[in-house]
Amino acid sequence: MSDELGVFAQVEDAIDAAYEAQKILIRDYTTEDRDRFIKAIQSAFLEIVEEETRAEFEETGYGRLDQKIVKNIGTISEAETTESLNATVMASGKGVTVEFYAPYGLCGALTPVTNGLVTVASNTMTMLAAGNSIIFNCHPAAKLAGAKAVKLVNRSVIEAGGPANIATMAAEPTKASLDAILESPKVALIIGTGSEEMVKIIMKSSKKVIAAGPGNPPTIIDETADVAKAAHWLSFAVPFENNMLCVTEKEFFVLEKVYDEFVAAMVEKGARVLTAEEAEKVTATALIPTESGIPVANKKYVGKDANVILEAAGVTPNKDDLMLALIEVDAEHPFVIAEQMMPIIPVVKCQTFAEAVDGAVAAERGCRHSAAIWTNDWHHALEFGKRINTSIFVQNGATVAATGLGGTGNGSATIATYTGEGVTTAKTFTRIRRFAMGDGGGWIL
Repeated sequence: MSDELGVFAQVEDAIDAAYEAQKILIRDYTTEDRDRFIKAIQSAFLEIVEEETRAEFEETGYGRLDQKIVKNIGTISEAETTESLNATVMASGKGVTVEFYAPYGLCGALTPVTNGLVTVASNTMTMLAAGNSIIFNCHPAAKLAGAKAVKLVNRSVIEAGGPANIATMAAEPTKASLDAILESPKVALIIGTGSEEMVKIIMKSSKKVIAAGPGNPPTIIDETADVAKAAHWLSFAVPFENNMLCVTEKEFFVLEKVYDEFVAAMVEKGARVLTAEEAEKVTATALIPTESGIPVANKKYVGKDANVILEAAGVTPNKDDLMLALIEVDAEHPFVIAEQMMPIIPVVKCQTFAEAVDGAVAAERGCRHSAAIWTNDWHHALEFGKRINTSIFVQNGATVAATGLGGTGNGSATIATYTGEGVTTAKTFTRIRRFAMGDGGGWIL
């Protein structure tokens, strides 16, 4: 049975406990109770978020500690409640019909090594809002952070008067524990965040899947752009957490007329432009060729500081805390087509806007994740938006503007690009139920 507060030695016990917890949640508690549990989780996490984020950073080594703390605080603070689950009413003299956003039941979730702590917290609060329970198969390299988050979630809900085991996990997550979750008839929905290989694995399940797959977000800076503003936002957003966020820009396509101005503005903001020789060394170190022709990131350097990568490549750092390094390359360069998740960003000089669009579309590789354009030409924004066809598309802002940073929107630990749900909310993890009153029932006019 439970070792402690939702963390189980056997995955089958974790599945059974969360399955029963969801039944109790729906049977004995109201939506107001669910909101109260969410507030309790938020409060508890915000009290310990700095300490536990530091512990997670020490466990995984990914990202930048100060920025990881900011990200985790923001994500937890923005937790959604049941307010988004507003029922839809259809009424006529023939009767009243109501559509409700109802829970699926028990949901299975895979969490990435890059954001283990906050993904567990955020997904659990979203599931609670939707009326679901959740079982996690955490990334093995972030299992300690995941276990701490699961325990804190359950402790918070129990102390607020709710049921135990709203969130559970196997203490030792493995491929076998994942298979058990995928195959269990008690699990109604699968949520996955991670690589293309992860997506392929969970899509083999016979269950409904909501999958946040890979992304390689491009941005275009055209000749009409406010270059200074573009450099300001990109120099802040792109190296945040060492470019680990899947939504963040991974390559720049810059029109020739503003190319020198843009690169100079980025240097002024603290970026370093590598020489051709330095870029070649970094590429050989940070990327691994594959038979498909699309290189993959060397996991040793994903989410690492720029200077760590430069030193590993034999390139001498020119400042103690370099946030971002730029490499000037063509559109077919390995760093352009790979989802590298490092603060090493390729910049491609383009002669025409059509060339920039073609390069950006090719680099995005049909992931349909995120993209952005800096332009004051509405026709350019429209053309690129139609061609790139991503779940998130931003004009005159960093891609994170769509999640509320420099723009309007909500954030989410899961941006479901592969299966098309986009930025997920509590409503994403519900099924629609329709209740109809026939023979004029409910119609009081």
